[in-house]
Amino acid sequence: MTEEIIIAGFGGQGVLSLGKILAYSGLMQGQEVSWMPSYGPEMRGGTANVIVILSDERISSPVLSQFDTAIILNQQSLDKFESSVKPGGLLLYDPNGITRPPQRKDIHIYKVEATTEAAKMGATKIFNMIILGAYLKLKPIVKLENIEKGLEKSLPARHHNLIPLNLQAVKKGMEILETVHAL
Repeated sequence: MTEEIIIAGFGGQGVLSLGKILAYSGLMQGQEVSWMPSYGPEMRGGTANVIVILSDERISSPVLSQFDTAIILNQQSLDKFESSVKPGGLLLYDPNGITRPPQRKDIHIYKVEATTEAAKMGATKIFNMIILGAYLKLKPIVKLENIEKGLEKSLPARHHNLIPLNLQAVKKGMEILETVHAL
């Protein structure tokens, strides 16, 4: 099993953190992992994306142009990466700020109202964990206990008290996932 993922959005949305937590979770599960971030000099507000590869086999290159899954968090990223999803692949997006929804008919398309749900939960910083939960509902490539271990590895010790809230957000994302187009 090899899963090649692009996660893309604005800086400040937790794009790189989401990729890092997913990568650490894969490591905790004994998988081969690649994590390759890309972001503009602006950081918050600028575009950011990360390529994460999880595999049971050795990863030959972290540089990709086509992906099994695209997790899209803004319109710019949708415009840039929708065409990069392999036919039969998966595109997951948060509709907040999306003015033109995905158009392709040869991929699975799902949405998750992560921005809205994070606001309801009173913690906008867990937005990315809601997205992660929705993704794991579709492709359970890492176990929840390894997500917890990944959070422990990637969050500073002073924020470990937030791990239960983050895990609650992952579970919420699994619950509120919506199908837009399935093959």
